[in-house]
Amino acid sequence: MDGVIHIPAGERGVIRLFELAMRPEQAAFLKEPGALAQVLGAETLDMEQVEIFPVSDLEDIGLTGYLTEGCGVPRAQVEEDREVLQAQEGHVLLIRSRAFDGKETRLTPADQIKLIGTYGERQTNWSAPPETAESAKPHSAPKLPPRAARAQSRRIGAVLFTVVMLLIALLIWVLVS
Repeated sequence: MDGVIHIPAGERGVIRLFELAMRPEQAAFLKEPGALAQVLGAETLDMEQVEIFPVSDLEDIGLTGYLTEGCGVPRAQVEEDREVLQAQEGHVLLIRSRAFDGKETRLTPADQIKLIGTYGERQTNWSAPPETAESAKPHSAPKLPPRAARAQSRRIGAVLFTVVMLLIALLIWVLVS
């Protein structure tokens, strides 16, 4: 066992990649409900955020390409582990931090599960300069004077009333004919 892996509460945007040193049928069994959580020593895992697959399924793209293109990991992070990632064979386990539902977790993986690397997904930059246009300010639209607002409401009401009455008259005419 490589030791305890601590997942802090509220962690976001982190991907952990593990090597599965086991037979293919054992790796496939980890997809069963509760099996992976048990071998990792975790209470629960959101299996929608977990991937277990043979490296051979990635064909030409490889693990480095999958992490950068498929998972959004910056290329510089993956380049540090390129040799290790290219040497991988058999099955791997990929767990996103969302699998832990924002809870603090301690993983104690079984002996056949070895951490290859921890990678951060590209983060979206949500910062922007403050909007300075006059039209972007709250309540910046011109207000109608109270009399004009009432007159506009009356016109809309009259039009709706006329349309409804015409529809009723049309319905009566169709029923009588």
